[in-house]
Amino acid sequence: MHCSKCHRKAVTFIRYNGMYLCKEHFVEFFERRVKKEIRKQGLPKGTIAVALSGGKDSSVACYMLWKILKDHKDRKLIAITVDEGIKGYRDKTIEIARKLCNELGIEHYIISFKDEIGLTLDEISEIRGELAECTYCGVFRRYCLNKLAKEKDAKVIALGHNLDDVSQTILMNFIRNDLERMARMAPHKKIQPGYIPRIVPLRTVPEKEVTLYAYLKGFDVSEDECPYAIRAMRLLYREFLLQLEEKHPGSRHSILKSYLELEECLREKFPPAKLQPCKICNQPSSMPVCMACQLKEKLRKSKEK
Repeated sequence: MHCSKCHRKAVTFIRYNGMYLCKEHFVEFFERRVKKEIRKQGLPKGTIAVALSGGKDSSVACYMLWKILKDHKDRKLIAITVDEGIKGYRDKTIEIARKLCNELGIEHYIISFKDEIGLTLDEISEIRGELAECTYCGVFRRYCLNKLAKEKDAKVIALGHNLDDVSQTILMNFIRNDLERMARMAPHKKIQPGYIPRIVPLRTVPEKEVTLYAYLKGFDVSEDECPYAIRAMRLLYREFLLQLEEKHPGSRHSILKSYLELEECLREKFPPAKLQPCKICNQPSSMPVCMACQLKEKLRKSKEK
C-alpha cells in the first residue's frame, strides 16, 4: 500500500483515522502530536528531568525532549534512571539508557533501590508477604525519582507513559472507584512543596506507534517485559483494551478524551492533599510517615521473621 499523503510505500496503517503513512509522514505525524502535547502540558524554565529506564517509551520521550530543548539556553535536560535491582533485566536497560545519554550529550544519573531502600527488588520479592512486587516497586520508584530530581533542582519530571498506559490507568481507577487517584494523574498542574510535578509527553500516542518510531529512528531499546509484571493486575486491563481497540479502533483515545472532559471536575472534587515532610525521610507525604517508609518498615519486620 502507498502513503495516503504521497506515492511512497507505507510503513504503517493508522486504523483509528484510516491513513496509510510512509516513514517520512509517520515521523511527522508522530512528532507533531508529541510536540503539541508538550506545549499543552508546559515546560518550565530550568532543569527538566526525564525518567529514563532504557525501554522504548522512555527512550523516545527522552529523545523528543532533547530534540525540542537542545537549542534552549534557559532549559536543561537531564535523565534519571532508577535501578530497582532486577537481575538480567534492569542491568541491560541501564546500559541502553547510558548509551543514549552519551549519544545525545545528556547528563545521566542513576539511583538504586539497594542504596535508598537497602534491598533490591529481587530481594524484596523473597520477603514481600501478601503484597505484589509491583506495589513495592511503584512506591519506591516514585520515592527515588522525586528524591534525585529534587536534589538536581528539577522543575518537572517527564514520564514515558503512552496512550495504552494512560487509558489502562484511567480504566483501572474507574473500575476500582478510585476517583481520587484519577484526579491525581499526571500531568500535574499544581506545584506541591517538595514534590516535583510530572508531565507525560507521549500520552496521546499508542504503544505500537512509539515502538515503530523507535524502530524507524534506529534506537537501541529493550522490548523485554519485567519478570514481575506477570503478577500485575494491569495485564488484564491491557489485554481487554487491546481486544476492544481491535474491534473498535479509537477506543483508547475515547477513554482519554472522556477523562479530559471530567478532569477539571475531578480536581475540584478531590484537590491535592496537603503535603508535609515525612517524619523519617523528610520527603513530601500526605501522612506523617510516607508510604515508602511504611513499606520499608514492613520489609524490615518481614526480614527479621
